[in-house]
Amino acid sequence: MANNNISSVLKSLLLLLQLFVLLSQKRADSASIVKFLPGFDGPLPFELETGYIGVGEEEEVQLFYYFIKSERNPKEDPLLLWLTGGPACSSISGLLFENGPLTIKLDVYNGTLPSLVSTSYSWTKTSSILFLDQPVGTGFSYSKTKIFNTPSDLGEVKRINEFFHKWLGKHQEFSSNPFYVAGDSYAGMIVPAVVQEISKGNYQCCNPPINLQGYVLGNPITEVETDFDYRIPYAHGMALISDELYESLKRACKGKYQNVDPRNTKCLKLVEDYHKCIDGINMYTISSPFCETAIPRCYIYRYFLSEYWANDKTVRNALRIDEDSIGEWLRCNPDVKMAYANDIISNVPYHLNNSINGYRSLIFSGDQDMQVPYLATQAWIKSLNYSIIDDWRPWMINDQIAGYTRTYANKMTFATIKGGGHTPEYTPEESFIMFQRWINGQPL
Repeated sequence: MANNNISSVLKSLLLLLQLFVLLSQKRADSASIVKFLPGFDGPLPFELETGYIGVGEEEEVQLFYYFIKSERNPKEDPLLLWLTGGPACSSISGLLFENGPLTIKLDVYNGTLPSLVSTSYSWTKTSSILFLDQPVGTGFSYSKTKIFNTPSDLGEVKRINEFFHKWLGKHQEFSSNPFYVAGDSYAGMIVPAVVQEISKGNYQCCNPPINLQGYVLGNPITEVETDFDYRIPYAHGMALISDELYESLKRACKGKYQNVDPRNTKCLKLVEDYHKCIDGINMYTISSPFCETAIPRCYIYRYFLSEYWANDKTVRNALRIDEDSIGEWLRCNPDVKMAYANDIISNVPYHLNNSINGYRSLIFSGDQDMQVPYLATQAWIKSLNYSIIDDWRPWMINDQIAGYTRTYANKMTFATIKGGGHTPEYTPEESFIMFQRWINGQPL
């Protein structure tokens, strides 16, 4: 009788162990269909999947994603991988503030869960979008171990490439859809390199080729020091500094305003005078008020609301977040950003290689953005020395000028958005129409 009891206990323990292993595997690499989200009234009017994909030798890094199918024809429409900048800002910024089908209702926080409402400008009207939280420690992405490689540009390129191959392996119904990599701000350092990495993989053994067609970038950082140097000519063009100060800066600094030689005291003094003029300016959209705190009339108040929403237990349960995987959710994680290694100095060579390989590109800039001014973007595009196919002209929405555009050889299109800021969230309707025309192969 005793032996029978021992045998029964051992069998029970074995079953529990098998169950634990199955649950661990599910948690480590999972996907869930989400039909309802707290804060939104009724069932979601689109198809949302959330989940984790493990990357690394031991799949120690668990990258979290939101996948929304195209509302038009998901079997044939393009598939976009969206990377938010920062680095270390959650892709929920893209989903809820820039180009997704939901946004946070801008109400004064009263202790209850912030509300979500539908948008009219979602890029998912014409494309499926995979919003990715990266690098590890961003949004809901986490590491199963405290020991992992410090995030860096080149490291992220490898991880994102691995992530997408694994994701596509689990979603083979999208393997023939036209695929694009997209993002804005600091994602400008990552996206062109990811395109090149995926392109290389298409010519190597063992993996089925990905139907890579091109990429989309908004106000992209390309060469950090050069990009930021263009803030001073931009400030002059927008009447933020005087002609006299600008001419003096040009003479004393010779176009280099970021890493000034400490012996060049004249340049340093003039740069100080420049900062006195612009330090009260909202760098992300110069036509909007500058806000240091999250107050209801301030634009960044919606970011404050997003943290209340994403940290709510019912929201985490709905999104199927692994319990105890992270502590407080932050829209942008300053600790990850501080640890991040910027090891791509310039990605102009990646743009050049991608163009030579025949990939389409849409590069756009909000003309009110001083963080990465359109002048900087125009400068590196000009350095590629492509011939102009369709010269500078306005592009229109309802007989009104929405911005300006120029088309280059090698399938590259540049566009400005009139009144636009650092990301599509400042002019979402115009950004959507621009993207919709381009992704459908129509002239802007």
